Formats: sequence, C-alpha cells, structure tokens
Amino acid sequence: MVFQDAEFYLNPEFNVPVVFDNLISRHEMPVTIGLFVSPGDKGPGTPAYGGSDNRSFEYDSLGDQYVCFLIEELIPEVEKNYKLVSNPAGRAICGMSSGGICAFTAAWERPDVFGLVVSHCGSFTNIRGGHNYPSLIRKTASKPIRVFLQGGSNDLDIIYGNWPLANRDMAAALAYKDYDYQFVFGEGGHTLKHGAAIFPDTMRWLWRDYPKGE
Repeated sequence: MVFQDAEFYLNPEFNVPVVFDNLISRHEMPVTIGLFVSPGDKGPGTPAYGGSDNRSFEYDSLGDQYVCFLIEELIPEVEKNYKLVSNPAGRAICGMSSGGICAFTAAWERPDVFGLVVSHCGSFTNIRGGHNYPSLIRKTASKPIRVFLQGGSNDLDIIYGNWPLANRDMAAALAYKDYDYQFVFGEGGHTLKHGAAIFPDTMRWLWRDYPKGE
C-alpha cells in the first residue's frame, strides 16, 4: 500500500504501521507492506502558497506520469527485498488532499496495478484539472477499482474550488457508474483527524474480501 506525503501517515496522529500491525494480528486485513513516499524537494511549488517542493506538480497533475514513477522506479526497489503481489486487488494507494487526488489518478490510469484507493480530503478541484474527474467518471466505462472517500463540511473553500462540494460530486459520479465505493462525510476541516479516527474501519472495508491469511 503506497502512501503519499509520508510524514502525514507516519506521525503519531495517524501512525499507519501501528494500525497495520494491530489489524494484521487480528486477521482483519492481509499482511501488507507500506511504501511511504514524500514529494520531490525541488520544483515549482504549490500554486497557492509557493514553496520549494514539487508536491503540486507530482500530486495534482492528471495523467500517468506519477504512477509510472511508482511502477518503474520505486516499487522495483522494494521488490528487491520483499515479495509483492501483482494482483491489483492486493495493491492499494492512499493520500490526503493533493495526495488524495494523486491516489485516485494512479488507480484511474493504471487499474491493472492499483485496485484500491483511499482519499482523505481529496483535492478534486481546479488546481491542475482535477475538477474534471466527476464528468470523466460518468462518461468513461467503469474501471475495476474500489474507492474510499473521506471529506468534511468545513473543508477548504478557496480560489481553486470547494472541497466539500468536489468530494460530493466525486461520490455522486462513482454511484452513477456503480463503482464499489464508500463516502464518509463528517464535519471536519482540511486535516487528517477524521481520517485517522476511522482508518481501522477504512482498512476493514477496503480489504473486506481479500484473503487475510492464518
């Protein structure tokens, strides 16, 4: 399972390795290797706030450039030391905000590689074209991906769009095309607080029919 913004998911608020260990030990999810990825440290910065990282370019852009980076460069390095499944039903990708749309884009472009998506407060807004996804989903043949969306009514409302509305539109489009999806909408803002609180249940739902081992 690939996580964008590694520091978000490894910090004490979320602490994915502990959640994984607990769920795996109770046979509530399969044994899973976490790959935690940080964005490049040099680039155009984010469109709203500047900065010295490459995060917005890598995460908000549509197309297959980022997922090809994962498939061709990062995952092969992990495979040198660990045995990974090739079945997309056994491969997940997750992110928050721009990392959330990045996770969806990776699976959308390469459902043959990633079959499971988790998006926390996903930026499905007009930063680099992400607002087009609801329409694309409705007009495109359904893809074999399972999608979990989390959002909040007090999320961002800025020049690039309204995050609560964008995530509602995504959920409506996924429902229209009969995707296997779940949308959990709370009252939170643009944080991982809600996502962290429900993460164990998210993992149970995501992996609900995958062999858990003994």
